[in-house]
Amino acid sequence: MTCVSAARELGLWTPPSDTVPVHVAVPHSASRLPSAVRAHRAVGPVPVAARASVEPLLNVLFHTARCLEPIDALAVWESAIRTGRTEPAHLKRVRWRSRRAHRLAALAGHLSDSGLETRFVELMRRVGVHVEQQVWIDGRPVDGLIGARLVVQSDGWAHHQGRDRRRDIAADARLALLGYTVLRFDYQQLMFDPDLVTRTVLTAMAQGLRLAR
Repeated sequence: MTCVSAARELGLWTPPSDTVPVHVAVPHSASRLPSAVRAHRAVGPVPVAARASVEPLLNVLFHTARCLEPIDALAVWESAIRTGRTEPAHLKRVRWRSRRAHRLAALAGHLSDSGLETRFVELMRRVGVHVEQQVWIDGRPVDGLIGARLVVQSDGWAHHQGRDRRRDIAADARLALLGYTVLRFDYQQLMFDPDLVTRTVLTAMAQGLRLAR
């Protein structure tokens, strides 16, 4: 087992899908594979015993780089870093034999607290917008800061309820009173409506909301 199937077993962030076949690493000569299997014939950087049931982490990351959309693959890689399974410096030294994997190794860092944050930063990178992550303002970190005054927060699938939700509302209000603009995007928007997210941020920037008053 490899790619997103193995990543999910390792507890890493993976993109949503209703019908995902099992991803397996197979030799080039393999044939007559069942339809429920997605075969990966490329060879990862780590040697694997013939009877191993799951590929090593570096091979899993190698296959996600080749199989997934780059924005999703980067989220998987940063999830591996966030959970302490690897480090950015280690990834940069691997001989990946894949241009996609080399690019991800150069980009992947430890600042994103979730796959959604990784997706947002990559969406902004694609339109030339720099995001500072985990900046402390008013005694707590914000997910992203653009310029001097535009704060972006990401809400996960399990949307905050009760005390946590009230805390976030209060924090947003305090930031507004300090002169910040706060944009908050949820799971659905970040995963399935990236154009809305990008358009909203660029519009806010065009209005000068990132600038210190």
